[in-house]
Amino acid sequence: MAIPDFLTPYIKVLVTPGPWHLTAYFIAASLLMITRLNAVEKNGFEGTIVGTLVMPYFSGFPNLCFAYLMATAGKNASNGHTVLENCLVNNVTNLTLVLALPAFFWGMNLFPKDRITTHETKINYLSLLLSLLALIFFTAALWLVGRDGVIGTNDGWMLVGLFLFWQAFHIFEVMKINARKDRKINHRILMDLVIIGICAWVIFSCINGLVEWINLQGKGLFAKENLGILSGLLMVLPNGFLAIYYTMVNRADIAYSSQLGDCHICIPLCIGIFALFSPIHIPPSFETAVYCIMGAGSGLFLLTALFGRLPRWAGAVLMGLYGFFIYKGFIL
Repeated sequence: MAIPDFLTPYIKVLVTPGPWHLTAYFIAASLLMITRLNAVEKNGFEGTIVGTLVMPYFSGFPNLCFAYLMATAGKNASNGHTVLENCLVNNVTNLTLVLALPAFFWGMNLFPKDRITTHETKINYLSLLLSLLALIFFTAALWLVGRDGVIGTNDGWMLVGLFLFWQAFHIFEVMKINARKDRKINHRILMDLVIIGICAWVIFSCINGLVEWINLQGKGLFAKENLGILSGLLMVLPNGFLAIYYTMVNRADIAYSSQLGDCHICIPLCIGIFALFSPIHIPPSFETAVYCIMGAGSGLFLLTALFGRLPRWAGAVLMGLYGFFIYKGFIL
């Protein structure tokens, strides 16, 4: 049966989508993936554990895909700089702009007045502070292994090992909580994992298509020289949706911890994975970007420890800092 002529353009778009279609598919798949987090929280995970153990693999999956694609694409010397740029831009944006927007408009209160402060709320609060300390520690570890100008294979194993130990710690925390409450993980989570797997495939395909388009046809702002910055900003979008949603439903603990968990995916995991394939040569502006991340993490730790929330004025300050970073070129 012949295809009508008027349907041909639409079929062509579906079969060979352009960059804007791929971006739309990427955002749609990311949002669908994020919606399953509510179900995951009800089926055996809860509180900051969702943000530090479960959610980062969803929101940070695009960064992992990008690191893998760059590591297997050839010309690894230049690709190492691109992956480093992607991860640093992602983390700086998460810690400033993404947390600033919900804090400025709604306020990120970890002890909301309309909810009774329970023992579990206090534990989530302490877990969040621990995640902030881990962020600073991981970034400092990256700075140390990069001081000689190269992040090599041994450095990569060390960075990946740090991340795996951190995840193992949280897995045992889940087991302890469930054992204490005599609760088991609901088997319905398997259906969510199937949906997540499909979304992951769509996200991987979109990122692969966008990288190929920029390398072959990108011009001006979308030139391949800007691939690291463009990819870092694109992959922050799902995190922004996630932070805004959970803040609006009065779950600032998940909104906050999810951004920290995503930062852990980039540093140390993504950079460590690439270093296993090929050395990463450190660019001149590396230290400045690392100092920005450690400074933002330290500021957030002090604000959270002193106030138990991110005040609205802090959101305004964070947005101003992000604009300053962009203006001065502190973000690679």
